[in-house]
Amino acid sequence: MNYAFIGALMHQEIIPAIGCTEPIAVSLCVAKACETLGSLPEKIEVSLSANIYKNAMGVGIPNTGMTGLPIAVALGAIAGKSEYGLEVLKDADALSVAKAKEYLEQNRIEIGIDKQTSEILSICTTVYAGSNSAKAIIAGAHTNFTHISLNGNTILSNSSISSQGDENSEAQLSMRDVYQYATTVPLEQIEWLKDAEKMNTAAAETSFTGSYGHGLGKLMHESAKDSIFGDTLFTKILSYTSGACDARMSGAMVPVMSNSGSGNQGISATVPVVIFGRERGVSEEKLLRALALSHLTVIYIKQSLGRLSALCGCVVAATGSSCGITYLMGGEFKEVCYTVKNMVANLTGMICDGAKPSCSLKVTSGVSTAVLSAVLAMEQRYTTSLEGIIDDDVDKCIANLTNIGRNGMRETDKLILQIMTEK
Repeated sequence: MNYAFIGALMHQEIIPAIGCTEPIAVSLCVAKACETLGSLPEKIEVSLSANIYKNAMGVGIPNTGMTGLPIAVALGAIAGKSEYGLEVLKDADALSVAKAKEYLEQNRIEIGIDKQTSEILSICTTVYAGSNSAKAIIAGAHTNFTHISLNGNTILSNSSISSQGDENSEAQLSMRDVYQYATTVPLEQIEWLKDAEKMNTAAAETSFTGSYGHGLGKLMHESAKDSIFGDTLFTKILSYTSGACDARMSGAMVPVMSNSGSGNQGISATVPVVIFGRERGVSEEKLLRALALSHLTVIYIKQSLGRLSALCGCVVAATGSSCGITYLMGGEFKEVCYTVKNMVANLTGMICDGAKPSCSLKVTSGVSTAVLSAVLAMEQRYTTSLEGIIDDDVDKCIANLTNIGRNGMRETDKLILQIMTEK
């Protein structure tokens, strides 16, 4: 067990983010290009891979009251600071937003889909001022700069981290690795996951105080005592998780702890486990280990699925939280494997049609299935290899899931984007 490697992997993949990570990554790329140029550009050209474009079309941009890429680009140029990573817009205030909206009205921004790139996650920004120009490229991961240049002179050139999943990676984990690390790693090495607990539950509580997105979390929270939802642990898990998603997708200026480049994945991997643990009064150590199990399961699955795909990330993240809840119920490795099989049997095939307010509905579907799968697993009830894509080997089950999402749904992804852009 390489504790150092897995710990470093978790620190790399579980990071704070403000706003949906696709448009925010675009803001980050624009900010870096503008910083390289050294002045506010007269013109900005942004070329995106189809999946980045899809995930940035309909989501709220923090503190703006607006959705989509144009305001993300303008605000990245006006107020973005690349040193903040996925919190690039955290200094954007009302004055910055007003300036960004004015910049938009001047028609200085061009945004298009790069039909030539083979990368699923790719952002290319070129900015111009007088005779000067600067270019920045992000590829493979939301904060991974692969190219920076000024007036054609290269400042940075890195090989791209592929956004395609690689199930043959030498660093590929197994479910046994994930479980062993989470349950045996020295506690002080995962205490930082308390930040995820505080951050992501605070996002949920923010949603209860305002009007965000479709208000799904707030609706369930306020209606917990009526005859539809009921005042139960299950309702609380759903309301807090969907509430955090409501706030984030609507552009609330609240940070969340993301996982594998997705705030919604970070929320879904964290909040259900935290609420279950708090309500059941588990020890701090037990809760931290459950969070480690949940988050690391997400990272493991995303290693072969890829950061962006036609398969909704809620499926992956809810599988993680289901494992964490199973552990909190007293389950061991066997029961954790059962719950993974139950999740794969149920939610495989849920499409991703971009980031948007209604993501809270998909998050809630995933998390409700997570609780159900955990309950079944603890009763020794699980889907078997006689059923659909399930295999006796839990790692093969996950490989089947990611193969469908990575390869089988490619044409689905193209059709989704076609439908979205032709509306």
